[in-house]
This record gives sequence, structure tokens and C-alpha cells, in this order.
Amino acid sequence: MNLSSPHPSSPNQSSSQLSSSRQSSPLQRRSDAAAMASGLQGPDLEKLADLARRAALVGGELLRHHFGRLEQVREKGRSGDLVTEADLAAEAAVLSLLEQETPQIGVLAEESGRIEKHGGLEWCVDPLDGTTNYAHGFPLFGTSVGLCWQGQPLLGAIAVPVLDQLYWAAPGLGAWCNEQAIRVSGCSKIADSLLTTGFAYDRRSRLDNNYAEFAYFTHRTHGVRRGGAAAVDLAFVAAGRCDGYWERGLSPWDLAAGVVLVEQAGGLVSAYDGGEFELASGRLIACAPGLHRELIDGLAACQPLPGASYGAPELGTT
Repeated sequence: MNLSSPHPSSPNQSSSQLSSSRQSSPLQRRSDAAAMASGLQGPDLEKLADLARRAALVGGELLRHHFGRLEQVREKGRSGDLVTEADLAAEAAVLSLLEQETPQIGVLAEESGRIEKHGGLEWCVDPLDGTTNYAHGFPLFGTSVGLCWQGQPLLGAIAVPVLDQLYWAAPGLGAWCNEQAIRVSGCSKIADSLLTTGFAYDRRSRLDNNYAEFAYFTHRTHGVRRGGAAAVDLAFVAAGRCDGYWERGLSPWDLAAGVVLVEQAGGLVSAYDGGEFELASGRLIACAPGLHRELIDGLAACQPLPGASYGAPELGTT
């Protein structure tokens, strides 16, 4: 993977110099609050952001190596929840690097679970976001490495190897794709927007499955894309490649890095009702600021579709 190290990783650049390369945003960012609460200063944030970038790249390199060469794909328990040897190899490599350089920081990883350490910092690692895509040879997937302070996303990086793109963000350092500073789009009308979303693994067993919401916004926008990789979707919102994103049923490792990217790129991240986003909730809105109210109102207007309407009569309306 020919991903060059981003320009701001230079040790000769200060946080203030990096911050001046992007517009300041009036939005209250939870990642900024997490940085302040953690007591991490500019040089420490730069070092941790650099490690997140390198870890994401290590995972992405292994994903690219295994892509199209899988020997085994199996389900982890839930229907459609897949794991491959690429997931396991990428996670092992990422965790090895993180343990080597930050042995004092705990880890929450998709495949191996939680390794608790003292202190409030914790890495959230998704070695292969978009496993179903990957297993089928669909080239949209990535490695996501986020760092949280007491459960609040603080900084992170997402490598998208097939696109040769590395997204990363941290308080005071901005949001970047490779060497280019990024910002969310200026879209302010749902009718003019391109949105993205996804469907959780439990969609076959419950009415709260996002089908109604998908239909509602598809009818009212330029389109809704279903990429199949939440971290990549959030990176694309941060870069203005799509204007907004909503989804439910997600895990902390899906969201930790991408939430910071959207916030530091000038976007809004919230709960469905517009309240404060909680990482453990697994559902969020992430969007250009001008779309926030219409997304909240649209989600509130949606009622679950009866299962019989899409061939699942066992899913009733009660």
C-alpha cells in the first residue's frame, strides 16, 4: 500500500501551526473535551496520533495482502457476522504495535475483546471494518484505530487500503486524508444531500432495523448509499464525500476513530434525538451542521415497517 505519511507528522511542526491550516469551528467537540479532561498536551497528542496512523497502516497493509486470497470465512455466532484470517492477522499486528509502544494503555478490539489497564485511556481497534465486503471481494473496507479517554473518542486513524487513503484526526491537529486537510460539506438541505447508512446484524430479528429510515431518506435526497463499513462511511462524511450518516447497532470499535474525524472536520455528531452521542449506545447521526435538524426530524418521523411488507411476517408491529 503506497500510503505516504501525512505532512503534519513532522516533529518540527507545532500543534498551533497544524491547527492554523484548517478553519476553526464554533461547534463543541466531545473529542476536544476528552483531550482537555485527559490532560494530554500537544506533543503527547502528536505522538499518540502518529501511533494511531502507523497502527492503522499496519492493519491496512495486511488487509491488502490477504485481499482476494482468503482461505477461510466463518460466522462468529450471529447470522452474517463474519470473520476471516485477515481480521485475525491484522488485529494481531495492530495490537502488537500498540502494546510495544503504549503498554500502559488498555485495548478494546473486535476479535480479542478488552485488555484492561489502569488509567482512562483505551485503544478501540477494528482490524477489518467491512468484513462482509472483504469476504466477497467488494473493495470497500479498512482498519480503524481510535483512542478514547474514559469512553469518549479522543483521536483516531482509518486506513482504506484499496483507495490508498489514510484518514486521521486529533484535537488541535485537525482532520486529514493523506496530506490534505479535510472538512465536512457545506450542504444544508436534505433534498440536496447524499447520505450513507447501514444495517445491523440483528436486522433479521427486530423491527428496529433501519429499513423505514432508509426508504424515508432515499425518497427525499439525491440518494442513500450503503457502503457496509461504518468507519469508512464516517471518514467519507469528514471529507465531504457524502453529507451525512446515521446508523444503529454499532460497536465502539466501529465508531471511535470516525467520530473524531467528523468532529475535527467541522461536523456534528449526536444521538438520534440530537442529544449527546454516547459511544456505548451504538447509534448516531454524523453530518454537515446544516443537515442536523432535518436528520433528527426525519428519524423521529419514521415508524418501523411491518415485517410482512418485506417478506418477514414473523416480525410483527407490536
